Amino acid sequence: MSGMVSASSPRGSLRTAGRRVKYIITSSPSRFAILIFATLILVFTVLLSLPISSKSRTITPLSDAFFTAMSTICVTGLSTVDMSSHWSAFGNVVIFVGVNIGGMGALTLASLLGLVISKRLGLRAKLLAAGDTNPMRAHGGPVNESQTVRLGEVGQLLTTVALSTLVIEGTLAILLYPALIWTGIDPFSALWEAPYYAAMAFTNTGFTPNDGGVTVFADDYLVLILLMTGVFLGSIGFPVIYTLAKHVWHVKRWPLHSKLTLITTVLLFIVGAAVFLVLEYANPKTFGSMDASETTMNALFLSAMTRSGGFNVIDISDLNGSSMLAACMLMFVGGGSASTAGGIKVTTLAVLAIAVWSEARGRQSVEAFGRRIPSDVQRVALSVVAWGSTIVALSTIVIAQITKADIIDVLFDVISAFGTVGLSSGLTETLPDSASYVLAATIFMGRVGTVTLAAAVAATSRSQLYSLPVERPIVG
Repeated sequence: MSGMVSASSPRGSLRTAGRRVKYIITSSPSRFAILIFATLILVFTVLLSLPISSKSRTITPLSDAFFTAMSTICVTGLSTVDMSSHWSAFGNVVIFVGVNIGGMGALTLASLLGLVISKRLGLRAKLLAAGDTNPMRAHGGPVNESQTVRLGEVGQLLTTVALSTLVIEGTLAILLYPALIWTGIDPFSALWEAPYYAAMAFTNTGFTPNDGGVTVFADDYLVLILLMTGVFLGSIGFPVIYTLAKHVWHVKRWPLHSKLTLITTVLLFIVGAAVFLVLEYANPKTFGSMDASETTMNALFLSAMTRSGGFNVIDISDLNGSSMLAACMLMFVGGGSASTAGGIKVTTLAVLAIAVWSEARGRQSVEAFGRRIPSDVQRVALSVVAWGSTIVALSTIVIAQITKADIIDVLFDVISAFGTVGLSSGLTETLPDSASYVLAATIFMGRVGTVTLAAAVAATSRSQLYSLPVERPIVG
């Protein structure tokens, strides 16, 4: 019959492929996110490999192009080449576009494009976008609607993502432009460097377009404060920005996620700065040669950047080993969920800390701010920490074996990669190709692996109509 389409025909093959893609999207948004991230990384690897992308107009080696593409899409900031001298204007534009795509998130970007094209957001698109705001939605089973962002608010959240990215980066660029000129940057160069730094701050990437990076602004506190502000706003997460936009003066209306994120973020920022002050106060290579104001500013800046920012004024290799270990702890935690930052996320740490405190006090349930945190959230938090620790341990062992480098340098760069931070002890630029691929895999797992695991763990949550006999093994 003329109306029938054979499955072997081109039209039938396209329909079959379309059904398969639709199945992947609707059955597992987290799997779809990995597919998008992997595709973007391959596309940007090709773009950065082109002769037009390098200043020397030569083909960038595959390992360097792949690593930079991975670091760009996963908003990490680590690089195996000198960012200021290797890439051409075209290459820098590719990187600028890439970090903004990676910062917003693959599922969010796909949903935004659908919203622009179709002028509406259907249920499937809302569920898809919700996978970026809460991994526990990224499965086909029932989900309790006691969420930070309810399903009906996903469309508003997507608008917040787009607007906040444009407004925050635009405002930062406008404020940075005169600040950069006051530091001696050429007005024409500042037209490019201001939006570049704004994007790298808000996306928590940390790439720098100029020779010397942020170290040339060591005495210009306005530039440092603006960069810290951008990093902070990017690291708290889009759901928190959405909450602040709706209820900035009504703290009682803030969801538990926003309260935990902001409190934990500020607490770690202050504690981190205090720890660096104590550990580096007498180090002549760092704070020991500075006055009180310089020491305070640099401690605050270092604390902010170890959360996921990636900019550095002080050479990381000059830090004491104890400070590098403290920095590793901060980098492992990272920023807020559904943010441009990496790590296990501050809410994961907060949930586990509250659970431990509740257990120590003998409480039956885990509670905070008049709300009970269910056991499945605690289970996901514990799984994310265990998964992250395993990735870091395995990557550290492999790279240490390949390079024979000092273990603290390897550990620092591995956790920086996993937490998509971008700070380096200097090891990354000297890695052989085999080790750079291992570190690139660590970046990928750090950016999308923990979210995927959280979604997988959440997907296994189901009601059970029976219970097995209890037996208590010895722990501790």
